[in-house]
Amino acid sequence: MGRRSRHTAEELRELAIQSAYQIITENGLAGISARAIARRIGYSAGTLYNIFGSLDELVLEVEGLLLGALDRRLSQVAAEGPPQRQLNKLARAYLNFSRENEKVWSLIAQHDLPFKKSAPPWYSERLERLSDHFEDALANQLPLMKNNPKSLKQSARVVWAALHGISLMSATRKLPAMFHESMQHIADDLIETYVAGLQDRANRDRPSA
Repeated sequence: MGRRSRHTAEELRELAIQSAYQIITENGLAGISARAIARRIGYSAGTLYNIFGSLDELVLEVEGLLLGALDRRLSQVAAEGPPQRQLNKLARAYLNFSRENEKVWSLIAQHDLPFKKSAPPWYSERLERLSDHFEDALANQLPLMKNNPKSLKQSARVVWAALHGISLMSATRKLPAMFHESMQHIADDLIETYVAGLQDRANRDRPSA
C-alpha cells in the first residue's frame, strides 16, 4: 500500500483505467475484476470502489478510452483524400480498428449494465461523435443532402450502425469464418449500395426547374 501517497485521485483513476484496458487486452472481459486491477496498480479493491463506485463504471471508462481512440483514428482519415472515397475509407478504418483491438472492442458487445441503468451522457456523446464522421463524409459526397439536415443525420446513423454491428459481430466471433476475410468488401458494398440509393432519392426529390 506504499503507493497511496504518490498518486492523486485523478492519477489513480487513470492508472486504474489503463490497467483495466491492459488486462482486457490480454485476457478479455473474463479476466477483469476489481481485485485484479487493484493488484496490478498496488492498491486495494476498496480504493477502486471509492473512486468509481462500481466495476461497471470502471469498465465503461475503458470503453470510453477505446471509443476516443477510434474517434481520433477516424479524424485522421477524414482529413485525407477526396470526398468521393471518404465514406469507404472511414468504413475500412472502422473495421480495421475493431480487428486491431478485438478483445477490447468485443467488450462493447459483451459488457451489460445493471438492469434499468443507462450509460452516462458522455458515453452517448462519444458514440455520437463517431456517427458525426460519417455525417460529414456523406454531406461531402452528396451535397444535395445538406438541404435536409435531419435526413442527413439519420442516413449517417444508418451507415454507422450497420458498420458498428458488423464490427461487433466480427469481434465476438459471431460471424461465420468466411465473412472475416471479406469484411472490407462487405463494407464497400454496403456504402456504395446505400449511397447510390440516397443519390437516387435526392435526384427524385430535387425541385423541377
